[in-house]
Amino acid sequence: MSKLRVNAFTLSLDGFGAGPDQTLQNPLGVGGEELHKWMTGTRTFHEMVGKDGGTTDVDDRFTVRSFDNVGAWILGRNMFGPIRGEWPDDRWKGWWGTNPPYHVPVFVLTHYKRDPIEMEGGTTFYFVTDGIHSALDQAKAAAGGKDVRVGGGVATIRQYLKDGLIDELHLAISPVLLGRGENLFAGLDMLKLGYQCTEQVATALATHVTIKRD
Repeated sequence: MSKLRVNAFTLSLDGFGAGPDQTLQNPLGVGGEELHKWMTGTRTFHEMVGKDGGTTDVDDRFTVRSFDNVGAWILGRNMFGPIRGEWPDDRWKGWWGTNPPYHVPVFVLTHYKRDPIEMEGGTTFYFVTDGIHSALDQAKAAAGGKDVRVGGGVATIRQYLKDGLIDELHLAISPVLLGRGENLFAGLDMLKLGYQCTEQVATALATHVTIKRD
């Protein structure tokens, strides 16, 4: 049965999923790049960006797992780019160049209509203007029985958590304090929503936690 998953989503020690003040120069916000050192050194990440080498340790295994059996993605608009409001033109096609790392259909939540964008490597971006449930229905249909992965950001994950729609979360807790940003769990009663921690593995650069819904 198709699941809705969050994988390899990194949080700071104080619970923030990205740094403040996202810009074109700082796509992860100020200090946000520090969160992801656990992943950027892995062999899987190196392969994604066309580099050799990288570790094949626990961090790499969690990175590999994050891509297993994923047939579609859902992203919030901030994850797609820094543009706000109406789309000024069709030039912005994401942070990732001509061949994004998804290689499956990606459904982007937005309030503003835009035609789909077909990229190299099998990624097509679809822009959904009628809410999280519509995006999930479309993503599940496109996934063909595989899982749907919510890539973020924090606000998007929180919307799906509030409605109890996420089946499984893998979070990487990075030993970094950001001080500001969007807090993933603020105001959410995860126990009341039916979630339990089912796995915890610590490495030098992150504590990997898996949370599942009963």
